[in-house]
Amino acid sequence: MEHVDFDVSLAIKFIENIGKFFINHSGMIFGIIINIIIIYLVCKAMDIFTTKLEERLKQKNSDSPLLNLMPVLSKIIKSIIVFMLLAGFLQSFGYNVSSLIAGFGITGLAVGFAAKEAIGNIFGSIGLLADKVYKIGEYISFNGYEGTVEKINLRSTTIRTLSGYPVNIPNNILANEEITNISKVNKRRIDLKIDIEYSTPNEKIDKALEILKQIADSDEKIVKGAQVFIDDLAPSAIVVRLFAQTKVTNYYQFLEYKGSIIRQVINKFRAEGINFAFPSTSIYIEKMGEHK
Repeated sequence: MEHVDFDVSLAIKFIENIGKFFINHSGMIFGIIINIIIIYLVCKAMDIFTTKLEERLKQKNSDSPLLNLMPVLSKIIKSIIVFMLLAGFLQSFGYNVSSLIAGFGITGLAVGFAAKEAIGNIFGSIGLLADKVYKIGEYISFNGYEGTVEKINLRSTTIRTLSGYPVNIPNNILANEEITNISKVNKRRIDLKIDIEYSTPNEKIDKALEILKQIADSDEKIVKGAQVFIDDLAPSAIVVRLFAQTKVTNYYQFLEYKGSIIRQVINKFRAEGINFAFPSTSIYIEKMGEHK
């Protein structure tokens, strides 16, 4: 019985201490709860505002750089609001916010030196987005890498390579690279070199050039002004060449389209009896007569 009474008394004392703590610190606890609610509501309001602003920007200008900057700006504004609310909360309970801010300044300086790469990435992402170098869904090439942009974060950009692998590149590196935005090209070059046999008669050579010119001029996807000419006398072939530009800009569609042009060349050359050359070596044996 004595042991039970002892445990009950300890429990009652513990509950009384908790009650006193809540009574003595009720203002601070209430303030913390209110600040958490306010921070949550402010963040939700920011998300709603950002979503509506993005929708309006898409309607007015789908290529606006603000569309890519919105996630970055939203996070920065949220961080500033949270800091201001916390500073106001601490100030209301007698804490010296000025000295706290000064302390943050010194600490921030130290952190800045330690995290200069992270800060560089943030400014790199802002610079890339503001300059509209690329956006999500576009195909880019740089420093031996190429792929489709999938994500643009504060720290890095994620691209999906032709092999299907995701690659994360820090934004401060990208900001100092020469980036080719392949998606922004308005036309692509078609450069076909075709080897025909040296035994091809002159009229057949002219016919080969005529076929190439007819293919280019009759195709609406090829820009007017295609050039056709004899390009070279190679060791094993006469080289005829088609140099043109097409309006097909998507990389995969371009590969398919170029293949269709080559297919037309094959079919029409064969129909006209124009033979394709391949690497070969001719050996001539001279029959020598007897000399007396």
